[in-house]
Amino acid sequence: MAQSAPRPARLRRRTSRGLVVLACALVAALVGAATVTPSALAQRGRSGPPGAAAGPQAHVHPTRSGVELVVAGGGGAGYRVRIDRAPFEITTLRGGHTVLRTAAASPASFEAQLATSTALATQLRSWSWKDGRLDLTVGTDQAGRDLTLQLTPGTDRYHLAVTASGDDVQSVTAHYAMADSGHWYGHGEATTDRNGPYQDQPWPLDDHSDSGTVTDDAFGPASYEMVEPFWFTQAASGIYVDTTHLMKVSLGGHTAGVADLSVQDTGTLDHTVFVERTPREVYQDYIGITGTPEKSDAPDYQYETPVWNSWAQFYTDVTQQKFVDWARGIHDAGIPGHTFNLDDGWMSHYGDFTFNDKFPDPKAMSDAIHALGTKFGLWVTLWINLDADNYQVAKQKGYLLKSKTDPSQPCQVSWWNGTAGIVDLANPAARQWYVDQLHGVQKDFDVDGFKFDTRFFDESCAPYTPDLTMADYQKLGADMADEFDLQGMGIRTHWTGSQQHGFVTRQVDKSTDWSSLNAAVAQNLALSTVGYPFVTTDMIGGSLAGFPPTKQVLVRWAQAAALMPLMYSSTSPLGVSNFAGSRTYDDETVQLYRDAVALHQRLAPYIEKQVDRAVATGEPIMKPLFFDFPKDQASYDIDDEWLLGDAVLAAPILADASQRDVHLPAGTWYDVARHRVVRGTVDLHGYQADLGTIPLFIRMDSKDGAALRQALTG
Repeated sequence: MAQSAPRPARLRRRTSRGLVVLACALVAALVGAATVTPSALAQRGRSGPPGAAAGPQAHVHPTRSGVELVVAGGGGAGYRVRIDRAPFEITTLRGGHTVLRTAAASPASFEAQLATSTALATQLRSWSWKDGRLDLTVGTDQAGRDLTLQLTPGTDRYHLAVTASGDDVQSVTAHYAMADSGHWYGHGEATTDRNGPYQDQPWPLDDHSDSGTVTDDAFGPASYEMVEPFWFTQAASGIYVDTTHLMKVSLGGHTAGVADLSVQDTGTLDHTVFVERTPREVYQDYIGITGTPEKSDAPDYQYETPVWNSWAQFYTDVTQQKFVDWARGIHDAGIPGHTFNLDDGWMSHYGDFTFNDKFPDPKAMSDAIHALGTKFGLWVTLWINLDADNYQVAKQKGYLLKSKTDPSQPCQVSWWNGTAGIVDLANPAARQWYVDQLHGVQKDFDVDGFKFDTRFFDESCAPYTPDLTMADYQKLGADMADEFDLQGMGIRTHWTGSQQHGFVTRQVDKSTDWSSLNAAVAQNLALSTVGYPFVTTDMIGGSLAGFPPTKQVLVRWAQAAALMPLMYSSTSPLGVSNFAGSRTYDDETVQLYRDAVALHQRLAPYIEKQVDRAVATGEPIMKPLFFDFPKDQASYDIDDEWLLGDAVLAAPILADASQRDVHLPAGTWYDVARHRVVRGTVDLHGYQADLGTIPLFIRMDSKDGAALRQALTG
């Protein structure tokens, strides 16, 4: 078992930011990386990305069908916005090609939901161009209910605010035709009609041949799912919705081929349309708004070996003896890891920081884990169930979020373990009370860190003060969690600006089958390309109470995770037994799991370089092929290969098979398994890979190619 690094390793990662300040400044000027708050977006979006000209050369002229805005290329791509009078429609073009278009007939480009009806945009009534802004008045099918649009061009983007006036306005929606832009990406974890995000993740988002359609009526800053109000396309257009409100989002779920983006409880849909030359540049534009990670919260050693968490091994049936025996078995089998973390099943009640009677001597348990040369951690949550002793304390002292409908009472929410209140982190006394209990557990039982598993707000609750938003609570949660070692499992904070915190992002639970493994890969690509570079799949083998994974699923999952930034483990390759079933694995399973971890260890120095790059520039560590090869049209459909940095192409087996097709873009590639050089662009059909073989390729014409070949082949 690999020894955990001492505490200074964590400080090294945190203080390394000062070593790259100059580099950050230079990169910011080139790619638009800047640390700005979401509230600053409106002004930043209107004036163009950081480093771009604030006032692009633009002019407007009437056309036979309406009006057209032309923005000169200059240092950017240049684009045109064509506005048709009736039916009202906005088409964005670059180089004479449509890159984004509103869906005028399905049912309309824009709509406002009123208390008793829906107002659909029908025709352009009037327009004016003044001081660099195009103002539009758009009629609807409801008499006297016009929409007003303000379009402000910038370099490589334009800001578009759609407003419906009146006290009865409940939401404003934009409808975009997806096919005109090629494939769509972004969004984050996708809720679909095929059990996404748990067993399904469309990649691209518009590809529903093997995945479900995306429909999420609770898309917002307080969601448990990791979601972002940002989408980008194969045509190098993108949409960012600037809001802290709850949204409803459908990507082909309500109307085939139509993206519906709806902002609730407001009369304005405020969004930015990006117009770039490559999808990667659209991503960089968005990162210029969100800000880049201030650090990696995980120290180097957490990128080198797995964290082991007890959840999928035992679920809540865990006991002190089972936990210690599980950890010792993994250690004695020579499978590395830096931490053993005790998940759900230890609290006397949810929200009480006391052990139940399954753990007669928690300090002895902690000592036993530390004796293995590893760290010890605990699962915790902000939910406090109604039967917890802490619930009555928190209720009496006013430490819980209040009900939106009755502020004199705590807000009661349902979660997967019952009914609970949520600690209100905006209340300084409540925050201190909660944090003091965490520190007390650390001191009493020698706990090194925590896995935070919670929501920090719920839409049914009221904020501590009226000016606080759901997004503000994400920051409050992040600031609180940042006081502790998150042990390589990170925390699920999201929404525009959360990228700056630099947490590891562990995706939502997956089941234990092949479809879940494929969803895990696609979901890491989705999360990476909305600004969260430090990604890990769910626990290797899955953790959603499915029957324990087969040997093949467990091994192939471990092999895939070895080619990602971090490894997150639970199911022991020695065997597993829980309420969902039992499975025993053979010696080969143990050896292949050990081999996967060893591969990840050999890649660790390279991965750590990518971590520093992500902090400096926001560049994803795990990214789709088309980020580096935008002219390779085949790469836009590939959901089972990825780039790890610029120099590694991963193509592991993600099915019950011993062969697969591999697409290699242009360049010179070294086939690690076959010890040969392959020239791209090429498709390797029927590439043979038995259970011990991982299709892996090194880009030899990259700056890290030679060193990686040496590290992986000797």
